[in-house]
Amino acid sequence: MHITKVQKNPNLVELTITANEADLSPVKANTLKKLAPNVKLAGFREGKVPLNMVEKNLDQAAFQSEFLDMAVNALYNQALTQEDLRPVANPEMNLSKFVPFTLLEFTLTVPVIGTIKLGDYKSIKMKKTPVTIEAKQVNEVVASLQKRMAERAPVIRAAKDGDEVMLDFKGTDEKGEAVGGAEGKDYPLALGSNTFIPGFEENVVGLKPTETKTFTIPFPKDYGVKALQGKKVTFEITVNSVNELVEPKLDDDFAAKAGPFKTLAELKEDIKKQLLVEREQEAERNYEEALLQEIAKKSKISVPKELVDEQIERIENEEKQNLVYRGQTWEEHLKAEGVTADEHKEQKRGAATSRVEIGILLSEIAEAEKITVEPKEFDARIKAMKAQYQDAAAQSELDKPEVQRDILARMITEKTINKLVGYATK
Repeated sequence: MHITKVQKNPNLVELTITANEADLSPVKANTLKKLAPNVKLAGFREGKVPLNMVEKNLDQAAFQSEFLDMAVNALYNQALTQEDLRPVANPEMNLSKFVPFTLLEFTLTVPVIGTIKLGDYKSIKMKKTPVTIEAKQVNEVVASLQKRMAERAPVIRAAKDGDEVMLDFKGTDEKGEAVGGAEGKDYPLALGSNTFIPGFEENVVGLKPTETKTFTIPFPKDYGVKALQGKKVTFEITVNSVNELVEPKLDDDFAAKAGPFKTLAELKEDIKKQLLVEREQEAERNYEEALLQEIAKKSKISVPKELVDEQIERIENEEKQNLVYRGQTWEEHLKAEGVTADEHKEQKRGAATSRVEIGILLSEIAEAEKITVEPKEFDARIKAMKAQYQDAAAQSELDKPEVQRDILARMITEKTINKLVGYATK
């Protein structure tokens, strides 16, 4: 087999492969073995027909078609190994010469992962910032819990700060069209919580049950949805009921109602421990992300467009799943963002590129560090994951080869990141 390699760009290789009879002879034999069960001749048991007789009794067009498929696949895989290429998508194939079973020449255009130059990741040093929980943070959680446990007493009077108002609302733009996400039915709004856009709660204060009101206010210029930044929206609201909130006294009885605590001090200590765990986990994630970004800066890698496009698809699928829970369609989401489907994809390209870069670099580092997962480690992880599910169907899902491959990859990634953190904190 002769291979001519042309590097079209860092992530695209053109391979011209030429094979002679010696290269093709094993492929021909394998093709005949594969097709042999389809040939039935008198005097021979099924599957026992000699290959030379199999060849004579096959439809030649079907035989050559099957042979070409097997030959191209076999030669392509040999070429990948010989040229040390890592494809990221199926190649485009152009057949230039074919003399049945004696000569084959074809050209493949292969999207690949290009040359990777790892930075000196072992020399990167990053200190971890200690996590502390202040009394103010604990008290904020206690105050929130106090509000959730408050008794609600319906009142027939004007709403004021501190009340909970159940209301219907609908927002429309300057054209009178409904604004995505600006609508609710019997929504509980705690006045004074400042959970809605500035100016909204002020227009609710003073309204009595069954009263309606229409008002126009602008969305903040830094609002999360770009299409609504600074835009004026007209709201029509109806107050269904007003509840006066009677918050419980902060004492040991309050702690006992909140959970298995004898004293308020025990409740606060438990909250502090939970906050510490959450903040430590968040700090660890942020630290690892910063470390990986630093490694990426010191490394050189050309990311294939195909992998980035695939990652964009994953990001958008995650978004679409979240929209299902919010009861919003993809079209409504794009309209609210003020972008087309193509523009939305391009907005995600930077984040997707970063994800792909870090994924490839982690794979390279894992290989360089010879990081593996022992069978007993893997079995323990699967066993622990199965223990989290009571449903037999969910447990059996973990036995699927593709699921186990994904779990194994995650375990290798975890061990690789731990190794990098070890180098950085020495």
